[in-house]
Amino acid sequence: MKIRCFVVDDEPLGRDRITSLLRGIPDAVVVGECGDGSTAVRSIEALSPDLLFLDVQMPELDGFGVLAALPQPLVPAVIFVTAYDQYALKAFEVHAQDYLRKPFDPDRFTDAFHRAAHRVRRDRSGDHNLRLVALLEDVERTRRRRTRIPIKAGGRIVFLAVDDIDWIEASDNYVKLHVGPRTWMVRESMRDIEKQLEGSGFARAHRS
Repeated sequence: MKIRCFVVDDEPLGRDRITSLLRGIPDAVVVGECGDGSTAVRSIEALSPDLLFLDVQMPELDGFGVLAALPQPLVPAVIFVTAYDQYALKAFEVHAQDYLRKPFDPDRFTDAFHRAAHRVRRDRSGDHNLRLVALLEDVERTRRRRTRIPIKAGGRIVFLAVDDIDWIEASDNYVKLHVGPRTWMVRESMRDIEKQLEGSGFARAHRS
């Protein structure tokens, strides 16, 4: 079984390096590549690759934003490509995600591919997605300014952009996130959500 790979990196040299290494692996086939997050989301939805080589730090929509924008059933196995700071690497390690530091070591690259290919062939996408959700939540908690909030919708987890929230209301052990005409329920206290959104432009006007 060939592993269908898609490469996302905003640096052309980075994409060339990854695709060159993949061409040397008999089990790998590159089905596409792109240099920005928005194109990546559209391409992944159209091509449904098995394995994604994903740059973490990109302008506008970063690697975490790409994964949050994809419907969870379409999220492939992911190998993060990063020169990112230490908190992200710690999050990767805790949640057992594969990642490659730039510049790439060819042996390390090949090992990462084969581990991911083994996961694809064993069809463990469910476990992978659970770890991925935990990773995204961990990274969001560590960002200087939280940008997304995970919510359950239609039997899956989606990430709501903080900038889309109009106002927040307490409701027993939940808070209601008001976004235009829609309301989302999140199991958080008002105190906890206030701490999470510190620095995001919200002002507490009432106890509830």
